[in-house]
Amino acid sequence: MDSLRSEFRNIGKKNVFQLARQMKDYAEVGTDLFRQRMAIFCAAGLLTGYYYSLPLALITAAMMIVSEAYDAMVFRSVQAWNGRDPCLLQGLMIKLVISTITSASVVVFFAVSIALHQGPGPHFMSLFFLFAAAIFAAMNNHQLIAILALRMSIYGAAFIFIPAWDIFVMNAPIQSELWAQLLTSLFVLFFVIDSSRVHLTLYRRNLRQMEDLKLEHKKVENALRIKSEFLSTMSHELRTPLTSIKGSIDIMKSGHFGTLPPKINNMLAISQRNCALLLTLIDETLDLQKIESGHMTYMMEELDAAELARQALAANNSYAERLGVVLELSNDDPGYIVSGDRARLHQVLNNMLSNAAKFSPAGSVVRVKIERIAERIRLSVIDEGVGLQESDAEKVFDRFSQLDSSDTRNIGGTGLGMNISRKIMEAHNGAIGYVSNADKGTTFYIDMNRAGFAGGFSPQMTFGGSASRSCRASR
Repeated sequence: MDSLRSEFRNIGKKNVFQLARQMKDYAEVGTDLFRQRMAIFCAAGLLTGYYYSLPLALITAAMMIVSEAYDAMVFRSVQAWNGRDPCLLQGLMIKLVISTITSASVVVFFAVSIALHQGPGPHFMSLFFLFAAAIFAAMNNHQLIAILALRMSIYGAAFIFIPAWDIFVMNAPIQSELWAQLLTSLFVLFFVIDSSRVHLTLYRRNLRQMEDLKLEHKKVENALRIKSEFLSTMSHELRTPLTSIKGSIDIMKSGHFGTLPPKINNMLAISQRNCALLLTLIDETLDLQKIESGHMTYMMEELDAAELARQALAANNSYAERLGVVLELSNDDPGYIVSGDRARLHQVLNNMLSNAAKFSPAGSVVRVKIERIAERIRLSVIDEGVGLQESDAEKVFDRFSQLDSSDTRNIGGTGLGMNISRKIMEAHNGAIGYVSNADKGTTFYIDMNRAGFAGGFSPQMTFGGSASRSCRASR
């Protein structure tokens, strides 16, 4: 009881959130163990009614029903509490104390009544029932030390009373076996208290670990937010001067200031390509930050998949021609209507087509195929390159990742395109993946929901098919 009074004296000084967490854990465990308690009471009641006293069994059952009903009401109140009002906290704590006294008193009444009915003797059933109840409390009531101490005090008093009453009634000398039963009860009581201490220590250790994890999680979130803000600011600050530099290079290379010597023209061409690559990296970094911060907006509308494919082919055709690759649309049947953001789906298709052209040999053909699969529309980009293995999926879709990240690779890239494409498709409740072709090359595909159908499909990244002979330089 001293710990209970201390609990109330310190209730204003404690961390309200932590105490609320302990109370909610206690209520949750109490609710979950309702069936176990009922099974134990029913078994004990049947044994008592058959071997000792039917009226005692019925009275205990009635008391148990009232106690469990009150417990359920208190547990619901604790679980429904928002954990912020200290005044309500004290009221709930008082209710838990009353609940503890009520339920523990039912157990003690049952055990003592059987012991008195039996008369002086071993009292196996009474003491065993008390022992089981005490162990049950030690394992499941350790969330609140005041409640645990109160319940153990009530059970401990009954543990001592039963053998002590026999000694008193029989006026037993110290040599009597009744004294051995009393000393044994004290030993068992010590064991139960020590079990309570162990479970309490483990629970408090888990609470400290949870608090440490929350603090670390908050630190990581702050670090990610600072990193995101830094990248966003730097990207914006770099884009403006870089755009001006690229514009100046484009004007000089266009011949506006006259014909340039071949060496200077070649140097400007290199600078032009690198500026374009840097601008692409900045744009994709900004897109990635928008997606991760939840600021990316999508203008969803009904779109013709064949029209999307034709526009993407037209946008990438000149790039593919420079690489000696032909882009073609296998089918453009009307009626494949999807729901999505036109600009973002174009971004995904451009990534797929530019990668396919980039990693295909000169003279090859990259085909785009549209088909219906269940309630989704699949748009596939089929190339004739050396192919990808299934084990490459993590690198293909990870950020800043290149399958060939060496300084000697011939094909450049930011390593962000496919990662952003995956996130865009997830936002569309769609999928992006690839399979290795049976002969050569790889088929990348995106699955989009048909217009008017948005259920039964969860965002994912998929890949599959047979492993290819070798993997590409980069994706």
